[in-house]
Amino acid sequence: MKSMSQLLHEHPFFSQMEAEHLDFIANCGENHIYNAGEYIARENAPADHFFLIRDGQVAVECYVPNHGALCLQTLHSGDIFGWSWLFPPYLWTFDAKAMDEVHAIRLDGKCLREKCESDPQMGYQLMKRFARIISDRVKATRVQLMDVYGQQRPPLEGEK
Repeated sequence: MKSMSQLLHEHPFFSQMEAEHLDFIANCGENHIYNAGEYIARENAPADHFFLIRDGQVAVECYVPNHGALCLQTLHSGDIFGWSWLFPPYLWTFDAKAMDEVHAIRLDGKCLREKCESDPQMGYQLMKRFARIISDRVKATRVQLMDVYGQQRPPLEGEK
């Protein structure tokens, strides 16, 4: 059986992170399985973890009045989700639902925050990775919402 440190090392999110940092983070993690249809996170609930998807698909959803649940993005093996553990008040901003059986590494947010505080270099490396993911997800959400609401970008000055 692989150690948590080895599992972290294999996940793309932690690609090329120093082994000593992965060893340091490893005791914050645990393997977890979610069944199809099970909510992994609920909007406005305490955000105590972030997740590395090892296998399966997760729908990131938000509730839209008069529309119901809107799937903003589908995440797959090799993806991560959950950055709400980073920012007070530590509440989920979206729902996350297992679309099939999901095997994930669940990392404890409080444990990670404490480790980032005690090792600022490691914390900086982790924050750079999250910043890239957050930026990508915001772009994907914007595209999804433009599609749902049929909005088009107004022409820029000089465009016809």
